[in-house]
Amino acid sequence: MPQTTWRKSSFSEGQGDNCVELAAAGNGIRMRESDEPDAVVRTTPAALGGFIRAIKTGRLDHTL
Repeated sequence: MPQTTWRKSSFSEGQGDNCVELAAAGNGIRMRESDEPDAVVRTTPAALGGFIRAIKTGRLDHTL
């Protein structure tokens, strides 16, 4: 099994272990919280893109 290469945002530098990491996985994407590396969520690039757009536009603000 190939080694998974996890990446985090350059904005997370200096923030310790508190960040979200992403990794390419075949035709999908894996996400995890760096302080809980065994809890991995899998998604597609399209679904992740839609989620990021929803966050940026504030469409999910009412769920807080």
